[in-house]
Amino acid sequence: MRLLVTGGAGFIGSQYVRDVVSGAFPAFAGARVTVLDRLTYAGNLANLEPVAGGYDFVLGDVCDAELLAEVVPGHDVVVNFAAESHVDRSIASAGEFVRTNVQGVQALMQACLDAGVPRVVQVSTDEVYGSVDEGSWDESAPLAPRSPYSASKAGGDMIARAYAVTHGLPVSITRCGNNYGPYQYPEKVIPLFVTNLMDGLPVPLYGDGGNVRDWIHAADHCRGIQVVAERGEPGGVYHIAGTAELTNLQLTRHLLDALGAGWDRVERVPDRKGHDRRYSLDDARLRALGYAPRVTFEDGLAETVRWYAERRDWWEPLKKRIGEAS
Repeated sequence: MRLLVTGGAGFIGSQYVRDVVSGAFPAFAGARVTVLDRLTYAGNLANLEPVAGGYDFVLGDVCDAELLAEVVPGHDVVVNFAAESHVDRSIASAGEFVRTNVQGVQALMQACLDAGVPRVVQVSTDEVYGSVDEGSWDESAPLAPRSPYSASKAGGDMIARAYAVTHGLPVSITRCGNNYGPYQYPEKVIPLFVTNLMDGLPVPLYGDGGNVRDWIHAADHCRGIQVVAERGEPGGVYHIAGTAELTNLQLTRHLLDALGAGWDRVERVPDRKGHDRRYSLDDARLRALGYAPRVTFEDGLAETVRWYAERRDWWEPLKKRIGEAS
């Protein structure tokens, strides 16, 4: 079997590659893995060091149709993690999000169609639905994105679905909540708070802290993606729900407790523009295929904090780069 993972040097993509190469998914045992990544600020080959030598790497852009025409043929499964994913960055400058998350999906879907790839998975987000006051979205919920990031992801999903309906491309779409775990770029809330607290710096809390997110360990997210890659219906959408629905205030409390810090370290900042209040997914469809999360939030957060405490060599250069760019 040959597996192509686009965006495989990013946070979630690298988790998936590490899992495949290390044998976590028996159905893909012995798969020859190709990673395609542009190595933007969030892409990092250091994320793949634990499985160095276990994959082939192609430096390239998911929007490059000519490159995709060379790379995609011969692969049995393509999983697309390639995306711009930071909401604040999309608010400041949306163009790169539309380029990668919409145009890149179209270029990849066309390459998969031309090459006759038997199985494609488009990895997406719960943010495409906008905000839900109560209950949980199922896969039939209408898309109502409210940020440039989520709008671009919704656009990519619609492109993927159009290739499934119009051309019969065997592509499935997964949508997941907020991820956390090792190797997450330190602009995201959990690694930002953890590393700031380790360095004696304040942590920024948006607005009243009442925004609710559903948290999932990246390893559980990748288990869900694998179930869809193996058994998902072509053209189908599958939710991968988290294990802890928390307000940002509750998340902050967990992080302060984990680092032995007090509320005096919290700095209130103006709320994000168009900040969605709550996300929540119903993942019954995926669970019917045999999926269940394995990592509790308490265990996963403790493991994540330990990892950042032990891997200053990984995150300190990245935070220095963030500071230089700001």
